[in-house]
Amino acid sequence: MSMRNSTVRAVNRLTARWAEAHGGDAGTVFTAAGVWPLLAPLADGAAGPARAELAEALGLPAERAAGAARELLAALDGIRGLRAATGLWTRADLPLETAWREQLAPGGHGALSGDAAADGKALDAWADRRTGGLVKRMPVTLTEGPDGTKLVLASALALKTQWLRPFSAWPREPSEGPWAGQPLQMLHRTTALPDRAAVAEGRQGAVTLLEVVGDTGVDVHLVLGEPGAAPGGVLTTGIAAVTRARPLTPASLLPEGRPGPGLTITREPALTPEPRLVVETPAFEVRAEHDLLERARLFGLAAACDDSRGHFPGVSSEPLAIGSARQAAVARFHAEGFEAAAVTAVGLAVGCAAPARPRYRTRRVEARFDRPFGFLAVHRASRLVLAAGWVSDPLPYEAPPEKTLEEKLREEEEAWAEEG
Repeated sequence: MSMRNSTVRAVNRLTARWAEAHGGDAGTVFTAAGVWPLLAPLADGAAGPARAELAEALGLPAERAAGAARELLAALDGIRGLRAATGLWTRADLPLETAWREQLAPGGHGALSGDAAADGKALDAWADRRTGGLVKRMPVTLTEGPDGTKLVLASALALKTQWLRPFSAWPREPSEGPWAGQPLQMLHRTTALPDRAAVAEGRQGAVTLLEVVGDTGVDVHLVLGEPGAAPGGVLTTGIAAVTRARPLTPASLLPEGRPGPGLTITREPALTPEPRLVVETPAFEVRAEHDLLERARLFGLAAACDDSRGHFPGVSSEPLAIGSARQAAVARFHAEGFEAAAVTAVGLAVGCAAPARPRYRTRRVEARFDRPFGFLAVHRASRLVLAAGWVSDPLPYEAPPEKTLEEKLREEEEAWAEEG
């Protein structure tokens, strides 16, 4: 199933607003593609100010949101390498409106016992299973008692892609910047496709983008801004560029010199006439947990948090208000590929070669990511941003453990056996 352009634009709009709201320089990862399909059915069942606020956050009319979310989740689950799932859990004493439940995307409907510890274990097991172990806990706050958590709505996304061309890995210490002197797991690759690197102009200056192509139709774009540029500004420029809302200048059209952050273009002697793109970037793993209610207005949840009254008559005849809304996410970028996962949960409670002589001078494009940068995982066909984040602490280089004498002797015996 393909994705509607209007839905893709709406989800990307929420991604950009979330990126812009990211404060500070700390590493993070988040996916609006995991939040949006939960806000949509809530908007469909909401009334009054909560309905209007959710519709504004979604970027679609509330009456269209649930159907769009159902189509989006079906399309996401059809992307190779991406698993998408939703789940609904309710207390036995909560009456649900049949029309609302039928509007939900297909998924499991489980029971909440009211015992926070027991329910928490069941929800954690669901998160762990749906993300292949990348996210082991459901990010939800469960409350007990007659006015406790009555309903939990959750989504899980798990993405895994392999690079069409792997990187080589070896240690290097950046010579300047915040990572200077730290031995890092640096990834290196040389290709004949210089236009995988490009430059876009944003509000905070130039941004360099590097496209790393995956084998599942999902690519990862590394995004580097000017020194001192705020992460939110760098990411929003990158999002606009990869979604084609802002023009990109490919490396083949850039002048020689330093036309973008971390980008150097020169001429060099070579054996063949093809241009070269040389890439160096650190491996990274980023984990984050987000309390969506800390930015309640961004996600259209401010009015719905008021527990002095109910806000979701289309969900249940019992008055309900938002009790918690959180997301746990992880992203890993390594020599062979990229993995990302996110679990989002909303809880509702009662409210009230051999050397040769060079024959050519070719164009050499070098892209170096040796200070904090952003990343975007993008579905190639639809331009939907599946995950976004910021890398402030890349993976350090860890020397392999020294082999024991017994291991060395065994390897030597195996080598002699192969030769024999």
